[in-house]
Amino acid sequence: MDDRLIVALDVPNALAGLELADRLGDAVGFYKIGLGMLTGGGLALANELKQERGKRVFLDMKLFDIGATIEAAVRGLAQFDLDFLTVHGDPHVVRAAKEGAGGSGLKILGVTILTSLEREDLDAGMIRPGDLHQITVERAARAFEAGADGVICSPREAAAIRALPGSGLIVTPGVRPAGADRGDQKRVETPASAIAAGADHIVVGRPVWKSADPRAAAQAILSEIDVPQRQRPDQ
Repeated sequence: MDDRLIVALDVPNALAGLELADRLGDAVGFYKIGLGMLTGGGLALANELKQERGKRVFLDMKLFDIGATIEAAVRGLAQFDLDFLTVHGDPHVVRAAKEGAGGSGLKILGVTILTSLEREDLDAGMIRPGDLHQITVERAARAFEAGADGVICSPREAAAIRALPGSGLIVTPGVRPAGADRGDQKRVETPASAIAAGADHIVVGRPVWKSADPRAAAQAILSEIDVPQRQRPDQ
């Protein structure tokens, strides 16, 4: 299975998540479980997918708190033998998360700037002035310096982040096949352009699970991203 595609299980509960995973079958090997699923049995779903079905699991919690709390929370989550976990990309958060992950295989990904945000949203949140692209790249650099295994960014920043010294994994949400509804995403690109820009993994949700044939939708995305991969044999 090609794990460059991560399907976001943004469905109401664990039962709906398992039903979708059944429909996708062996076409998809990597799933994202987000905060919205947490009260719908998200951790139980993660365990079922990982331990019983042999899937990789990305827990998208975007944790943010004081260092001691982050370390304790990540230490607890590391016991589930998951693959990726998101925290905010602030250096103190990343460092604490890495301590909590310890010697486990859990990779810590720092969130840069959410792909649903634009400059006016940063202004409303009193984030410092400046170009959104550059702020995203700088946050990625600081997250890597703090020990992050990877970062979350929009596809539009992937190439600049890939060029950073010591860059790690790049995971890009905000990916939509050509013609798909953008939903609440603002800084979007196609699956092929995200991979070509340097993303290791793309996260796609609604274009897959809202499709009448989710398996066919996932396979179409995988076929699309296969072309840039052949053009990048070193990756």
